[in-house]
Amino acid sequence: MPLSASEPNVDSHRGPQRIMLGCLFALIFVVLLACTIRASLVRNVLDNGDLMSDVWFQATLLDAYFGFLTFYVWVAWKEQTLLRRLIWFVLIMSLGNIAMSAYVILQLILLPPGSHAQEILTRR
Repeated sequence: MPLSASEPNVDSHRGPQRIMLGCLFALIFVVLLACTIRASLVRNVLDNGDLMSDVWFQATLLDAYFGFLTFYVWVAWKEQTLLRRLIWFVLIMSLGNIAMSAYVILQLILLPPGSHAQEILTRR
């Protein structure tokens, strides 16, 4: 309950924040999954021709994987067991943002009722 009429009720923002984040990461998950399935039906991921020799492709690939690794550092800190850390490492490095969005959705689902959405960043 707010202390004064001008102070917003912080509790009223908990539900909408979780819903908004859940929708955002669900959208990311679905769009990337659909795009990946579509691309897989057109061509094998390993059939990339001269793409690997393109320096901009190499830079983009390194940028993506360093981003995956950065996200994984947070996951490794949050996860309590070596097995879960290894599973998430494999998923993130192989599925990228698909796995990363699934992880955030899972963290939002596991938050206790009434928790702030920001607690997914620090709750272990």
